[in-house]
Amino acid sequence: MVLVNPNTSTATTAMMTAIARRTLGPALPARGVTAARGPRMLTDPEALRAAAPEVLAAGLRATAEGDCAALLVAAFGDPGLAELRAATAGTGIPVVGLGEAALLEAAADGVPFGIATTTPLLADAINARVTALGLADRYTGLRLTAGTPERLSADPAVLLDRLERAVRACAERDGARAVVIGGGPLGEAAEELHSRCAVRVVAPIPAACRAITHVLTG
Repeated sequence: MVLVNPNTSTATTAMMTAIARRTLGPALPARGVTAARGPRMLTDPEALRAAAPEVLAAGLRATAEGDCAALLVAAFGDPGLAELRAATAGTGIPVVGLGEAALLEAAADGVPFGIATTTPLLADAINARVTALGLADRYTGLRLTAGTPERLSADPAVLLDRLERAVRACAERDGARAVVIGGGPLGEAAEELHSRCAVRVVAPIPAACRAITHVLTG
């Protein structure tokens, strides 16, 4: 499996790939590739749009290199997902979007779900994605952390605390029974929140890996 990171942070690619490897195990090796150009973080609609062609290019390079059982677009907004699926149609290589997989898993069986994330400028895009996937009837809403994404990413302890507060607000104020952590770079915090929150926390990278496994083995 090839994980395509739409931002240019190789450290983020390494972190997300490590989570994917832990989830998939040795049966499905995972490697990460990083977008050649673009911002280090996708925090606004313009950055999300600009990431799409970079995802497409990186994904096509990965398939051309061979040994690619599946592709994972590792950003919550799924930039370039539709384009990459169209470009690889007929190859037998499944293309999974991190956001799409996490949202579908959270909402399975009609469960009311919310989203906790750090990117206020992407709120409209996230809400639109929920609607496009046909999940609006189960969606309890979006809760945002206090502080800018850039400053939070620089302080893991504060990031974890702010995300935990957002998750609890989704459950206690909005009635969510599952909460998606909205962001691939939030992967490590998402894993830690499992043990800190009573509500079911859906970590996006493992959710996407489970979706890939289901497609490949189902």
